[in-house]
Amino acid sequence: MSNDAPKSPQKILIVEDDPDISLALSSILEDAGYVVVTMDGTGDPLPVNVNDTTSLPDLILLDMLLSGQDGRELARRWKGQPSTRHIPIVMLSAHPSAAQEAQAAGANDFIAKPFEMDDLLAHVRQHLAH
Repeated sequence: MSNDAPKSPQKILIVEDDPDISLALSSILEDAGYVVVTMDGTGDPLPVNVNDTTSLPDLILLDMLLSGQDGRELARRWKGQPSTRHIPIVMLSAHPSAAQEAQAAGANDFIAKPFEMDDLLAHVRQHLAH
């Protein structure tokens, strides 16, 4: 007996302080069938001790340099918590040495800005294919 129940759409949290980039990311991902939640990086986009794991995203797209916050610190904090460490984090930045910094912060992947739509979707699919 196989389980043919439809899978619920996967949820992606975008933490990006540039509204234009956030809108572009949201549009690309929603068109690809994902549920998207966006935050600008003010405040904590994910509570550190999350009890309701059903509200957690399946993947986080995180800008490295947010207004008022450091995406690297957010990544370190989330990867240090049992409730969120399993969530893949793909860090975004235009900074030249950002790939190494993203890896040092615990990010699972890195995408340089500006990015190609197909490249972004390939990275997302890679991390969401369980």
